[in-house]
Amino acid sequence: MAEAPKADEITHLPTDQLQGLEYCIDSNPSWGEAIALGFQHYILSLGTAVMIPSFLVPLMGGTSGDKVRVVQTLLFVQGINTFLQTLFGTRLPAVIGGSWAFMIPIISIIHDPSLAAIGDDHMRFLATMRAIQGALIVASSVQIILGYSQLWAICSRFFSPVGMVPVIALIGFGLFDRGFPVVGRCVEFGIPMLILFITFSQYLKQFQPKQMPILERFALLLTIAVIWAYAHLLTISGAYKHHPEQTQLHCRTDKAYLISSAPWIKIPYPLQWGAPTFEAGHAFGMMAAVLVSLVESTGAYQASARLASATPPPAHILSRGIGWQGIGILLSGLFGTATGSTVLVENVGLMGSTRVGSRRVIQISAGFMIFFSILGKFGALFASIPFPIFAAVYCVLFGFVASVGLSFLQFTNMNSMRNLFIVGVAFFLGLSIPEYFREYTAAALHGPSHTKAEWFNDFLNTVFFSSPTVALMVAVFLDNTLELKDSAKDRGMPWWANFRAFKGDSRNEEFYTLPFNLNRFFPPS
Repeated sequence: MAEAPKADEITHLPTDQLQGLEYCIDSNPSWGEAIALGFQHYILSLGTAVMIPSFLVPLMGGTSGDKVRVVQTLLFVQGINTFLQTLFGTRLPAVIGGSWAFMIPIISIIHDPSLAAIGDDHMRFLATMRAIQGALIVASSVQIILGYSQLWAICSRFFSPVGMVPVIALIGFGLFDRGFPVVGRCVEFGIPMLILFITFSQYLKQFQPKQMPILERFALLLTIAVIWAYAHLLTISGAYKHHPEQTQLHCRTDKAYLISSAPWIKIPYPLQWGAPTFEAGHAFGMMAAVLVSLVESTGAYQASARLASATPPPAHILSRGIGWQGIGILLSGLFGTATGSTVLVENVGLMGSTRVGSRRVIQISAGFMIFFSILGKFGALFASIPFPIFAAVYCVLFGFVASVGLSFLQFTNMNSMRNLFIVGVAFFLGLSIPEYFREYTAAALHGPSHTKAEWFNDFLNTVFFSSPTVALMVAVFLDNTLELKDSAKDRGMPWWANFRAFKGDSRNEEFYTLPFNLNRFFPPS
């Protein structure tokens, strides 16, 4: 008769900090390696920084030249916001970049009859940009107030590991439409990119010349270089010459018109598009996107902390980061980036893929963003990488972040019927409700909320388009109303409670203390 397995053979004990990382939040690789890793994070951030303006600027009436200026401005502000967040905000290694959550209110502004009626395309672009700026400036006050007043810290006291699992996981899973559907637009190099990236980063990671895991650490740079060159060969050989215009736009390496339109040197500056215009309806709709950005960033900070081998950020630190993110959205409005800001999920995933969660690496990447946004031609060269290449990497990195969310289940009792119900329902509705809103909008060309009050429509449609936001509402409500009295241990609260307060765990001081001894003036609670 076979011997029964021992308990330690079938059980993996929960661990506060993720094991297996080469460098954690406050340990640093050599300067040469850190610079190369920082450049890799910069390259990855270009996907979102180019996709958003490429989608919005033509709708606004802008030219290729306008698109390049918006990309440069977005990258410039992205670098500033990332540096501020890593220095004074949560201090986690998180890249703060452009957010897709702002699309619905921004498109609503673009289709505003008073703006759409402007005959001259360039004037319409400028007027629309100024309207978006005004809405972002006003809406940024939501995160600034919730963050610096510590209201978000109070709200976060209702969170638990059970409630946060669907939120963090859906930050990755909820972005499935940015993965393979975009790869499929150009499978000739999209699928090879996906296969090569997985091969280099996982199967060949043991290849370590001079004890340096080059293929694992720099898989992104190496595979992008190889596949980008392959895509360029396909372009110059005429492989797409007789394909439809849309296919050429996705697959050819010379269709972005970024390099030819980019100036050699251009420094973005506040109010470069003119004085912002303010309208209450635009601002209210934008506030919904700011709330969605807040929820998504909250989950992304938790994932970033785990992949940087740090403890979960205390409520006070999380709220401080949200306050600085509000400042970031204010800067987006002042400079005119055409969208607000949030934590870039793909860069959080890259920390897991490289096993480097160093804060210094992310700060170096912020320097690259600012540098190449000023040197327009060089930045435009890298920004002309075809989108399916980025999407192939997203398939891996978004999934990585989602699995980090699932790892929080180790602190809960998943033999509890209550927990199974909450996690399952929050997951399902977090995917199903946004999908309903997407399908309805695609068919009817407007969201399910379609009243005469446009700001109300924008508010509801924006909130329910976001998988993490829906999951947060469902999971936190159920978790705090369903059999709450006797479920603290099953919810993982004894473990979670240690990290709510800054002084609840001695490691918090190491990870989250402000630089330059600023904690004297802003003592953590």
